[in-house]
Amino acid sequence: MKTTQKIHIEKSTKCILTKNLFSLFALITMTALLATSCNPDDNNPTNIPIETPTAQEFNNLRAAALDNHTQLFNFNAADGYIALTSENGVEISINTNCLTNNGNPVTGDITLEYVELFEKGSMLTTNKPTMGVLPGGDKSLLISGGEFFIEATQNGNVLDTNCGLQLIIPTDLTGGPDPDMTLWNGEIDADGNLAWDEVEVNPVGNGGVFLEGNRYYAAFEGFGWTNVDRFVSDPRPKTTLQVQAPEGFNKTNSAIYLSYDGEESALAQLDTFDESINIFSEHYGQIPIGLECHVIFVTESEDAWRYAIKPVTIEDNGIITFILGETTVVNEATLLDLINDLP
Repeated sequence: MKTTQKIHIEKSTKCILTKNLFSLFALITMTALLATSCNPDDNNPTNIPIETPTAQEFNNLRAAALDNHTQLFNFNAADGYIALTSENGVEISINTNCLTNNGNPVTGDITLEYVELFEKGSMLTTNKPTMGVLPGGDKSLLISGGEFFIEATQNGNVLDTNCGLQLIIPTDLTGGPDPDMTLWNGEIDADGNLAWDEVEVNPVGNGGVFLEGNRYYAAFEGFGWTNVDRFVSDPRPKTTLQVQAPEGFNKTNSAIYLSYDGEESALAQLDTFDESINIFSEHYGQIPIGLECHVIFVTESEDAWRYAIKPVTIEDNGIITFILGETTVVNEATLLDLINDLP
């Protein structure tokens, strides 16, 4: 059930009372007019009901965004080694003879679910930021060469594969070739947030990614989330960042993201939340001091997106505050354009 909070809006009006009053009637009349014109409840009532979304409503909005980015391919288990091409020109290679259901070979028709994310707008709406896990367990921003989800199903059952998969990714989808890119696997935690672990390339080359010309070649084992990435490189001193959401919003029904200016295919997330002070945080101390960026608050409102964006220059141990009056409600397409158009 939705809960309701009230926003108290103050209306400041400068009221000037004429000094020269000619009669008691004029005084009474002026007083009445003064009370009317200066009433803060005029046009801006002090009690505006705001419905706070439930966690399920926010999750449903994200799930709908992911559905909008999902491509489906149909083929037969007897087709053998096949190559599929995505809407953006990514080539997906899979051997259907390797597909199994609970260890048993598969026959008949198969559906492949496929998602590709290249822009930070789609990363935000689907809640798939580019946060990589450092060797010590902290997280830092990754620059992405594409996020991908692949899963084969038959009659609603998720299948396994005992062979490798391959993606061939045009580098012009993510700003050009980058020889430092490596392969990462995505893991979703109990809160539904995605983080990336780097794949250790084995000697026979069954994992990892290599660059040839204007294409990345990524070879990996198994279905799920895969990413072509590298850590952001910034020599400046680092700090933590804290962001206070509007009252009534927390990690279950809203989210805070960070868009680095100049990085088109990267999106950071403040993934911890202190309920006692209503604060989201990047508590790893990995944000460069002096970084120019945009902090983004998002939540759900009547099956649409409520958002606010603040341009920020990162200060040491800075705190940023959002209030509900700063937010705007838009549809998914509009939000995607807004986020993708950030510098």
